[in-house]
Amino acid sequence: MTIPRHPQPKHRSGHPPSDDSSPAITRAFALLSRRWNGLILMALANGPADIAHIRGRVPGISDRMLAQRLQELTAIDLIAQDVPPGPSSRTRYALSPHGKAFLVPLAVLFLWAEDHLPASGSSASDQPATPGR
Repeated sequence: MTIPRHPQPKHRSGHPPSDDSSPAITRAFALLSRRWNGLILMALANGPADIAHIRGRVPGISDRMLAQRLQELTAIDLIAQDVPPGPSSRTRYALSPHGKAFLVPLAVLFLWAEDHLPASGSSASDQPATPGR
């Protein structure tokens, strides 16, 4: 996955936010806590895809759940739909500009998880430290 690089806004210090931003972080955790959302967004990180391709990139998700999550992510403008005209058209899904911006924290979270969360069945102390990260 390519990690987009964006300059940090001047008002962001890199320190944890103060208590006045708790509604924003609550919304972010609510988004991430819904099963499949992060995986669906990552499935679209490399470009638009139809529902069959997304399903293939998100193992274990049911057709009904995928359709529901795509609808929800479209409603909050993280994903955009493209429905080409024609009788046999396949709807394609792509990250919206907001969805692309979400890849930055998602990529950081992914790297953090690789370095700090143990794989299933092992403890964090069993994981070797990754130099340079």
